[in-house]
Parts: sequence; C-alpha cells; structure tokens
Amino acid sequence: MYEKELLALKRADRFRQRVVYDKNLKDFASNDYLGFAEKKSFLKKAYKELKRFPSNAAKASLLVNGYTQIHKNFEEDLCRVNGFENGVVLGSGFLANIAMIEALPRRGDLLLIDEEYHASGILATKLSIGKVEFFRHNDAEDLKNKIKRSSAKRVFIAVEGVYSMSGDLLNEEIFHIADENEALLIVDEAHSSGVIGQKLMGIFDYYKIWPKSNHIKMGTLGKAYGSYGAYILASKEIISFLENRAKSIIYTTALSLFDVLLAHEALKYIKKKSKKLSKRIEERKDIIKSVLNKDIESLILPIEFKSSNDVLMAQKSLLQKGFLVGSIRPPTVKQPILRVIPRLKESKKSFYRLLKEIELLQKEFRSK
Repeated sequence: MYEKELLALKRADRFRQRVVYDKNLKDFASNDYLGFAEKKSFLKKAYKELKRFPSNAAKASLLVNGYTQIHKNFEEDLCRVNGFENGVVLGSGFLANIAMIEALPRRGDLLLIDEEYHASGILATKLSIGKVEFFRHNDAEDLKNKIKRSSAKRVFIAVEGVYSMSGDLLNEEIFHIADENEALLIVDEAHSSGVIGQKLMGIFDYYKIWPKSNHIKMGTLGKAYGSYGAYILASKEIISFLENRAKSIIYTTALSLFDVLLAHEALKYIKKKSKKLSKRIEERKDIIKSVLNKDIESLILPIEFKSSNDVLMAQKSLLQKGFLVGSIRPPTVKQPILRVIPRLKESKKSFYRLLKEIELLQKEFRSK
C-alpha cells in the first residue's frame, strides 16, 4: 500500500526507523541534558514516595479525579521557582503545545509563530480558529511589522527559549515587543529549562525577566528533568481557561504519578545544585571552543553536512567508534546536521574524544 512512498524516502536518504542501540555506546544524542535519566537516587526516592500513596496511577483525567496532591505539590513548586501564579502538569510537550495553540487564540485573534517552532505547535495551528501567520526565525523586525499590520482583537506570539535543532537562544527583544503590544507570549522552554539561566530555570531566568500576566511558559519533563510529561505556567485566568477549553488537558488521563514524582526530584536537585551543574555545563562549552573553535549558548551543538547521505555516513562512523549522536535530516532541518548533546552523564574525556573524531570527519568530507 505504501511501497512507493517508502522507496522514495529511502532513495532520498530520509527513511527513518526505530533502533535499539547498544547500551554501552557513549550517549551524546539524548535530550537528557543533565544526565538525570540515569540517576538511580531519583528513582529510589520517587518509588518510596509512590509506595506511601494509595494509588499507583492517576486513574482518570485531571478534571474527573486524576488530579492528586502529587500533581499539586509539583505544580506549586514549579510556580514558586519560576515566578508564575498557576500551572498545570500534562502528558507531554506535544500535548502542551496542542493545548495552548489550539485553545487560546479565538476567532478574531492573530497567532504569530516563529517559522522554526516545534512540529507540535505547527500541527496545533491547523486546529486553531484564530488567524495564523509565521514570522522569520528569531526576527524581531519581521515580528514588529506583522503586529503593526494587524487589526486583530488579541495577538499571540509563539517562540522557543532554545530552538531544538539550531540551539539558538530566543531573541530577548521579542519579550519587549510582546509587552509593548500587550501580546500574549507563549514560550516553549523544552530545551532551555534546566540548561540556561542563573538558577537553570530557562530563558526567563537567563534574561532575568520576571513573568507578567501576558507571559505563558511551557516546559517538558522528558529532557533536562529526566522523566516524562510537561507543564504550562501562566496567570490563574489563563490556566483556568485551559482547564475549560484545552482538549489535551480535558480528555486525557492525568500524567503518571511516578513521572511527576521523578521530575519533582529533579527539580529539587536543580534548585539545590544549580551552581555545580552550571559549572559542569560551562566546562563542556569550553571543550567545544577548544576543539572546534565554536561557541554555543545552550547544550545543543549542530554540525552541518552537505547531504543526508553524508550525515548518515558520519553517524555510522561514530557509532563504530562507540559514540551515539543524532543525524537530523530534512524536512526536520533545512541542512542535514549531526545533533550533538554534551550531556553531563558522559565524561569530559569522552566528549573531547567525540569532538576530535567529528573534527576528523569534517576534514574527510570537505576533501571529497
């Protein structure tokens, strides 16, 4: 039924499949930035907490009886450390973007979304009853011009704190544009929370911006927090509206109790050890500078290749040497990249060796 389409993907070097990788590989592919997914002390503490709770699972949606004290405690802690009034924990970052972008812009509203926003947000725009326009990636002037031309009742802006493929940080001016125009600003902090800022709370923290009533923050728990799920933080009014209108909150079972407890352990650790973690993050950035003479601001290192075939060959070569990195190809990115994550679980020595191998590969492919 789909033979021709699958063959076309293979010919274009765009074919994908699931792989169970050797667990002994040095993992520089995961979004587990801080290495918490392998921190067994969190597992033990979360399990101990769950054993004391009468139920193993949430059993229902948040709005039936799936909302527990475990969810509430975590939401309140997230709000305190991030400076927001209210929050809601839900199943995944994908579902969080569907919730916000499908539900918040109403008829007569305008949603301006960065052209490199996550695929879940792009999908959600198809469900929105508001008008949707894309603005050039991180381009404050293009955003300003689109707002000026608009006669919408309300304007929404959707951006990311750190962009997942390029590692770009959100242009700070976009915060000011949102505030000046009383636009509601949706910030996807999936790849920035736990990675940047003085307290490692993300882009708000990085720019020292205290949240306002027009600010909405989404973060995920399956990346730096080493668990699964997501959260949305905003004003009480916005969270209440989402509870009443967002289908991916209303009609899905509440996030697993264990995942919430596991993420809460990560949050507690980040609050306590942010200086130590920040120092270790900076050490990885220094290694990148010393080997590749490249500066990165997040924990995403993209290495460009000319073709999808080249990037697949480079990934295969690194696998043979014991390193796992992501090979990202169009249409996910315009230009094929090795996506390297200098995660803290792997040693500095291993990371240095990986970068030296990448340096050799770059020379090899350039000489072809």
